[in-house]
Amino acid sequence: MEHGIAGTTGRDRLHVAVRRQAEAAVVTPAGELDHHTADLLRAPLEDCVEAGCTKLVVDCSRLDFCDSTGLNVLLGARLKYESAGGAVHLAGMQPAVARVFEITGAEAVFSIHDTVDEALSGK
Repeated sequence: MEHGIAGTTGRDRLHVAVRRQAEAAVVTPAGELDHHTADLLRAPLEDCVEAGCTKLVVDCSRLDFCDSTGLNVLLGARLKYESAGGAVHLAGMQPAVARVFEITGAEAVFSIHDTVDEALSGK
């Protein structure tokens, strides 16, 4: 059984959608990315790199919250993709999530785009 806060499970607080587009994968987490929900995002990120995706775009437009555990999941995915010759791009970051990346300096190691389309096109 998954554990969450205030009687909710991680699955109640974070939903993850994945779609493939050529060699790219667009992963859209929706909700709160934290200690209780991180594994719900980690698994599809790892599945995509193992499936041969060379570009991962994380659509953050529906992500309401991200703590250090969530940030570590994204940093870990970045390392795996880069070691496989790929790249991780973040798109559509909400202000609260962008602030976490600013404070930690993580924004310097990711390609950050305003939209998923920009991330996919590499602009």
